[in-house]
Amino acid sequence: MNSALHRRCFLLLLAMVTIAFCWILLPYFGAIFWAATLALVFNPLQQWLVRRFNGRRNLAAMATLLICFVMVIIPGTLIITSMVQEGASLYQRIRNGDINLGSYISQLQNSLPPSLDSWLERTGIGNFNELRDKFSAGAMQGSQYVATQLLSIGQNTVQFVTSLGIMIYLMFFFFRDGPQLTALLLRAIPLSHHHKTQLLDKFAAVVRATVKGNVIIAIIQGCIGGVTLWGLGVEAALLWGVMMSFLSLLPAIGAALVWIPVVIYFLATGAFLKAAILSFVGVVVIGLVDNLLRPPLVGKDTKMPDYVVLTATIGGMSLFGINGFVIGPLIAALFMATWALFVAEE
Repeated sequence: MNSALHRRCFLLLLAMVTIAFCWILLPYFGAIFWAATLALVFNPLQQWLVRRFNGRRNLAAMATLLICFVMVIIPGTLIITSMVQEGASLYQRIRNGDINLGSYISQLQNSLPPSLDSWLERTGIGNFNELRDKFSAGAMQGSQYVATQLLSIGQNTVQFVTSLGIMIYLMFFFFRDGPQLTALLLRAIPLSHHHKTQLLDKFAAVVRATVKGNVIIAIIQGCIGGVTLWGLGVEAALLWGVMMSFLSLLPAIGAALVWIPVVIYFLATGAFLKAAILSFVGVVVIGLVDNLLRPPLVGKDTKMPDYVVLTATIGGMSLFGINGFVIGPLIAALFMATWALFVAEE
């Protein structure tokens, strides 16, 4: 009786202190999450360096951290800084009237048959003057929102530097003590050894494939799209290229959400050569990158259908922000793996 009561009280205490500890860490969830994610992605390099350095784990962890810093952290910081500057500059030019958003609708109107305007009025959609006013107001509000979000990133310097410092600090210990921490976690999970091994393997495979594959694809597609838009004279090409990189985290449809509206605008304004060039780059080049690289880099290891990856990524990003492009597919993969184990035992 007393033993059972003591056990329940201890489990209650364990749950309470665990919740309290997670609550304390919640403000820096992103830093902790990406420290663990990058440590998992770069773990093969860490283990190789441990062997090269004759078991000196501190030295190997420091070398791995330096490589990760050069390959990931510095380029990512530079991209975010450039995106903030260009987004703020674009909003300022729109606000000052240097970029007249209504003129784009006017160009569209001049390129279409006059009968279309009357048809829009008859259908109740409105005329082009109304559309121009609505588009200008909506675009101004949208650009203001984007600029506000970008400026908030740039202004929260202390928060960003603190999170970055925590992430780098934790990465060193995750690199150095990763095997011991993993073994400790496995001992604490009340499941059979077979189940724990299967779920851990699935967890590691999905995280590595999602981060490594999606990031590589996003960088390539964003660079191709950004350079193409810059060559075609599109305003804020760097900002749109970065947006294409982020949106390309969504399989199949991501980058197209940026370049297809631009193609439609080129066609409507008579810039047929620009529309043809951008369509070719979007469908053939960017599409080829997605079709050739995503299956071997992502699909092979996750072993999930594209529609599951797509819906899980969208759902994850809607709930967890940018972290969701890893968390969403990870939850989906663990869901499928857990049910597979359950069905196999029935």
